[in-house]
Amino acid sequence: MTQINCTQVTEFILVGLTDRQELKMPLFVLFLSIYLFTVMGNLGLLLVIRTDARLHTPMYFFLSNLAFVDFCYASVITPKMLGNFLYKQNVISFKACAAQLGCFLTFMVSECLLLASMAYDRYVAICNPLLYMVSMSPAICFLLVAVPYSFGFLMALFHTILTFRLSYCHSNVINHFYCDDMPLLRLTCSDTHSKQLWIFACAGITFISSVLAVFVSYMFIISAILRMRSAEGRRKAFSTCSSHMLVVTIFYGTLIFMYLQPSSNHFLDTDKMTSVFYTVIIPMLNPLIYSLRNKDMKEALKKVINNRKQAFGFPKFQK
Repeated sequence: MTQINCTQVTEFILVGLTDRQELKMPLFVLFLSIYLFTVMGNLGLLLVIRTDARLHTPMYFFLSNLAFVDFCYASVITPKMLGNFLYKQNVISFKACAAQLGCFLTFMVSECLLLASMAYDRYVAICNPLLYMVSMSPAICFLLVAVPYSFGFLMALFHTILTFRLSYCHSNVINHFYCDDMPLLRLTCSDTHSKQLWIFACAGITFISSVLAVFVSYMFIISAILRMRSAEGRRKAFSTCSSHMLVVTIFYGTLIFMYLQPSSNHFLDTDKMTSVFYTVIIPMLNPLIYSLRNKDMKEALKKVINNRKQAFGFPKFQK
């Protein structure tokens, strides 16, 4: 057998979204604005839920965890992405690349499963309203949040170890704006067949289990809503679920397009645009969707703003 001389790389170079200099500064301003809005939106959501006693319910407990995951999600990717627009070569060390991939996978899997936990919460609230506070006790809520975080961390650890045990000796230039599995596998001189099978299997299991939980929950929810005699009750129930259904559709739809397709169908430019959507745009959209479509959130936000304005001597908002 012929031995291959292979010098393991110690750092990678991120190509970024574009190499056109005239586009870099406008894109920097655009994505910096999106990131600042994402940070303020998600941390603002956490602040409102924490300070308003009316929002200390299981539904908003899950929503606060979703906001935390979205904030972390964006913060793992966007700051390094912004460096692509400022530096001629955006270098990331081998260990930092592994850390970025691990954190990204942790929060992505956690969000996927958190959306399933939120669907179960809506199922209990609408189908068993009299037993809601008993069924969704603090211990159950903690479990429904701890499982996504724990599973996400273990899944990320497993895939990160598999990815960075491979040998990288062909090139150290990642044609992407962050360290992701598929672009990294294109650089390795090791056999990637088993790794790609693990990606497809784990992504499939995580996706199918979470989508199945959401689908079954909403089948029961829709059935319960259609049995309601009150038109106002049906409207309120649909309104309660509509924000979550919209977020689920956007998030899962993007993941289907990105990961559950054969590697031969992956095109780098398409993958980059899809990645921008679920790593940068979705974390910005979620607080907007939940705050603008939720009456309790809007009232709580108005209360927080009024308290801050009153502290500085400004007039309150009027109802």
